[in-house]
Amino acid sequence: MLNRVYRLVAPRTVEPVETHVEIAADSVVVRPTHLSICNADQRYYQGRRAASVMAQKLPMALIHEGIGEVVYDASGKFKPGQRVVMVPNAPVETDPYIAENYLRSSRFCGSGFDGFMQELCVLPPERVLPLPEGLDSNVAAFTELVSVIVHAVSRFEATAHDWRETIGVWGDGNVGYLISLILRAEYPNARIVVVGRNNYKLADFTFANETYLSSDLPAGLLIDHAFECCGGEGSAHAIQQIIDVIRPEGTIALLGVTENPVPIDTRMALEKGLRLIGSSRSGRVDFERTLALYGQHPAIPKYLESLVSCVVSVGEVRDITAAFEADARKPMGKTIMEWNV
Repeated sequence: MLNRVYRLVAPRTVEPVETHVEIAADSVVVRPTHLSICNADQRYYQGRRAASVMAQKLPMALIHEGIGEVVYDASGKFKPGQRVVMVPNAPVETDPYIAENYLRSSRFCGSGFDGFMQELCVLPPERVLPLPEGLDSNVAAFTELVSVIVHAVSRFEATAHDWRETIGVWGDGNVGYLISLILRAEYPNARIVVVGRNNYKLADFTFANETYLSSDLPAGLLIDHAFECCGGEGSAHAIQQIIDVIRPEGTIALLGVTENPVPIDTRMALEKGLRLIGSSRSGRVDFERTLALYGQHPAIPKYLESLVSCVVSVGEVRDITAAFEADARKPMGKTIMEWNV
């Protein structure tokens, strides 16, 4: 089958390429309809990864958050025209102890392998999941990001002790918003405390019990566990502040991505007996739990609608450029590409 793939060949340079794709006996062919731009996509697009990394990864089609419509399904599990979410992580092996998203052999779309910026995506049936009826397409487009958050919460649940009266979230961006939202749904009686740097962003965290600026924490604040969602230059300060206010034997879930190493106060981490757990990406099971949460808590998709900050109709390469440039200027939220190539 001939397919058109829109690959990043250099920073801010996308070119369409005609490719030939083999359709296996159980392949599902999906036409992408709505794609969501992630910060990781932006780092590649703007060339903000190390030169050695860029040279290794490019040329490559970006985007790992997206939905589409089934065009053809050799497996017989889906109907033509059915709306589905695409799972970007593609494991080639299984391990009894290591999840699919941590296996070094797994292929991940938009990170060394072509992402969803294609005319058609050919996927194995286990990498495709049906979307609930009525779910807004712009919200559904970033289900992958929500599944990453759900995965982090699942790891927290498997690691943290059961005293979960007060949970802190450091970060007032998309990840902090989503973590706080999922925690509110899963722990309705917990005290959710959000710490950020911008009052105008914290104002959107209406489901949190308390919000504070990181420069103005109240004296005596204590938390049982925490999620660090800052990333970049803010990670070091956030981690230190968490270590200062967390109770002994608490768990710190790390989600913020940094390009450079950050210092950690190991003396106090040891003295308090803290657990630090990292979370990255997600797998099929996390997508399944995410879609179930959408049904169990209809308020979640409603809150997610407020994260859609920009929708760009894409029919040619210059529209892709416009979408990425618009996304780079936004203070918060998600940029969605209506994919009409």
